[in-house]
Amino acid sequence: MTKPRARALGLPFPGAPGPNNAITDVPGVLVGFCTLTDPAQNMRTGVTAIIPRAEKDSPHPVWAGFHTLNGNGEMTGVHWINDAGYFVGPVCITNTHGVGAVHTGATRWMIDTYAKHFKEEHAWAMPVVAETYDGCLNDINAMFVKPEHALAALNDARSGPVAEGSTGGGNGMIAYGFKGGTGTSSRRVVIGGQTYTVGVLVQANFGIRPWFTVLGVPVGREMGEDWRQTKETGSIIVVIATDAPLSDAILRQLAKRASIGIGRSGSPGGNGSGDIFLAFSVADEMPNSLHAGSVITRHSLNWEELDPFYEAAVEAVDESVINAIVAGEDVETFKPQGYICPALDTDRLMAIMAAHGRAGGQKQGD
Repeated sequence: MTKPRARALGLPFPGAPGPNNAITDVPGVLVGFCTLTDPAQNMRTGVTAIIPRAEKDSPHPVWAGFHTLNGNGEMTGVHWINDAGYFVGPVCITNTHGVGAVHTGATRWMIDTYAKHFKEEHAWAMPVVAETYDGCLNDINAMFVKPEHALAALNDARSGPVAEGSTGGGNGMIAYGFKGGTGTSSRRVVIGGQTYTVGVLVQANFGIRPWFTVLGVPVGREMGEDWRQTKETGSIIVVIATDAPLSDAILRQLAKRASIGIGRSGSPGGNGSGDIFLAFSVADEMPNSLHAGSVITRHSLNWEELDPFYEAAVEAVDESVINAIVAGEDVETFKPQGYICPALDTDRLMAIMAAHGRAGGQKQGD
């Protein structure tokens, strides 16, 4: 049974979301999952896949920008993104010890999907693969994630509503002492009479309970002690997508706003956390650089018009994190054993929010 999302509970998040309140509201963006769960093997992990464009035959560059708030983590391919301002291929998210296997699987998927391109050109594949650590709920050293799981997630990619919580790479994740995982949200932004979409997907595995804040309310401090040690050791991956034409320099600025977004739920960006953010635009499509000619023509919105985009990104990141947490369920821990990583008690959450005058508005189903 799917649990109500944060807006459906009555939390009054600002901004206007798209029809699915998900990263897939950005036209052409697809999301897929491969979720691996077997309590008998202490297995709770998986792979999340994002395909920016479903091209055939030849992959096209996707303009992008990258930012790291705290670098205790990994996202492959970002050196080229920083230098060239684009990437080619999918984005995948998994656990820390699964990066290599997922990179292999994503590379295989690219070679198979764009077979003509790889056969006829001196082409190379460098997919983006990011991670967060799931070793509290999953035997991460067993290295359950294999290349075929990346292929399964990519082949599952689709538009429409996106599953949240313990799905895909988010399966074994913890956020603010509660079961965390995958979360998503979107915002509509009007610039110059044109409506654009900003979509976000997070893999939330960060924070400690005393920090946890919802719409300015210090919820974590009113919910008792964290079952774990009180030192922050998790991470969060944020992927921001848009259909607005933005330069790679502006996309770097957009990625930076994820720092403010995760801060709204209470995180200061802990030393043990990998807080790593990617922003990309599906607009202004161009051919593969091997066939783009000598001059590339780009379009971009004016820097002076971008504040609504930054605000939208911050709001969507914050709501994505809360969506990931409210979707959680109680899960038995693997390391240390003998604990339960609890789901957020949403009835208690809403009682606390109501006591602070931050609930009780019009409920919305997403």
